[in-house]
This record gives sequence, structure tokens and C-alpha cells, in this order.
Amino acid sequence: MGVFVFLPLVLPLTAWPIARLAEQHLHPRTATRLLTGVAAVMAACSTLCLALVMVVGTAQLPGNPLPDGWSDPEVRAAVPYDEVAGKAAIPALFAVLVACGRTWWRHARVRRRAHRALAGLRNTEVAVLPDGAPYAYALPGGGRRDRVVVTTGLLECLEPAERRALFAHERAHLSARHHRFLLTVRLAAQANPFLRPLRTAVSYTTERWADEDAAQTVGSRRAVARAIGTAALVSRGIPSATPAGLAGLAAAGPVPRRVAALLGPAPAVRAWPSLFTAVGVAAWGAATGAVVSAMSSANSAVTMVLILHAATPL
Repeated sequence: MGVFVFLPLVLPLTAWPIARLAEQHLHPRTATRLLTGVAAVMAACSTLCLALVMVVGTAQLPGNPLPDGWSDPEVRAAVPYDEVAGKAAIPALFAVLVACGRTWWRHARVRRRAHRALAGLRNTEVAVLPDGAPYAYALPGGGRRDRVVVTTGLLECLEPAERRALFAHERAHLSARHHRFLLTVRLAAQANPFLRPLRTAVSYTTERWADEDAAQTVGSRRAVARAIGTAALVSRGIPSATPAGLAGLAAAGPVPRRVAALLGPAPAVRAWPSLFTAVGVAAWGAATGAVVSAMSSANSAVTMVLILHAATPL
């Protein structure tokens, strides 16, 4: 395997340029899908390689349940600096699994609590809470259980056109299943800290995606911009009551940038940026990094399986 086993751990650095350029130059839908896909592939590959290195480290520990042949010099030679890297991979992989498990559990707990909080209300698509705090969010529940939650405090601050923009924005989150993209990049960032810029970028691009869909629905980009600006102004200085991890009108992403984007022309819809642009070079760089990461982890996995099979006594 050589040093190639360590490549997936650092290749996420190749995605840093596209994380920022995609926000500015790609359609939000394209940017969200691209960044989420790259993050998922790189996180899975880096976790796999950690597990491969951990096997070599665990085999060196006294009293371990692994076959004795797995600690032979031939096996240990497959991983460079096996004595240090192998043992360091044990707590590292454990920390990744704990962090990802905790993130998944918190996400499920937030959704359960949010649904329980609405148990006393009518089972309608829009749930209006009698709360003076101005906030709104999209609560996924799967099919008919999807709901838009908004407070009376926010509705009172919005004009009719802005209310339509608000509901269109939250429905866009639900119809495009943005919570899945957000959860994926959160898990990826827990698996590899180098992927955190992609998590931040996707938090912004999902909001921009919902902004653009809402503008098409209501037929006015300016109305959506006013709704976002008003929601941000009335909620300034008020602790957010929006459940953590759920998409909301002004909950994620820099509001001034979103408003400025809506006041400008609609972004061009294209499947992939041209190579002869900065964002194109960055996109191809991130895609290449993801492919190399997948190839390195696959090669390392196959090599490790063959070595361990040869070292296992019949």
C-alpha cells in the first residue's frame, strides 16, 4: 500500500477552492449536489483508510483477538510507520465513529422533539405556533408528515407577498430534501475535519437553492429578498428558537449575500462549469481528488485483504 493509504486523509484539501467558488459562480442546486457528493466520497474513503491502518495497529497490541499472523513483519510493512500510525489510528477511528454517531443521534432527536412539540396542533402542511419570537423552519417527516413551522411573531412582521415568499422558501427545502444534504456534509465533516469548509458552503448553497426556487414560485426575486431581510432584522438580537440542523428562512448563510444575489440576475443553470474558468478548474480539481481518493482507498483495501489472507494460518 505504501504512502497511498494515507492519501485519502489529506485529499479533502483539494476541495477547498471549489467550496468557496461554487457559492459564487455555480447555480445553488449544482453547487449543493457537487459539494455534497465530493464530501461524502472523501469522508467514506478517509474512514476506510483509517480502518485499514487501525487493523495493523490493533494486531500489535498484546492480547488482541486478531489472528497472530496479522502482526507479522510482512503485514506491518504494508503500512509506513506502522508502529506510530497503526496505534494512532485506533483512537482516531474511535473518535470518528463516536462523533458521527452523536451527530446522527442529535439530528434524529431534534426531529423527534420538533414533531412532539407540534403534537397538539392540527395535522396540516403549515403549523402556526402562537409564539412572539419570529422564526420559521422546514420540518421533514417523510411524505405527508413534512411541515412548515412558522410563528405568529414572524407572520405579523411580513407583508402578504413576503409571507408567500416565506412559505415557498420552506416548501422548497422540503421538496428538495435539503436536510439530507445538510446531514451528509455534517457527518462528512465529523469524519474528516478537512471537509468542514464544504459543510459551511452547503449550509449556504441550500439556502440559496431554496431562495431561487421561492423566487420562481412567487414570480418575484425582490419579494423573496424583502422577506429574508425582514426576517433577519426582526430576529436580530433574539436567540434563535429554530431547532439546530433544520433549514430556515434566515437561519443559515450570510443574509446580506443572499439578499444581494436575489437582487441581481438569476444564476445560469448548467450541469458542469467550463474548464476554462476558475470555478471549472476548482471543480475538476475536487472531482479528481475524490476519484484519486476512491482509487487509493480501494487499492489499499484490496491489498490489505490479500496480505491478511496470506498471513492467516489455515
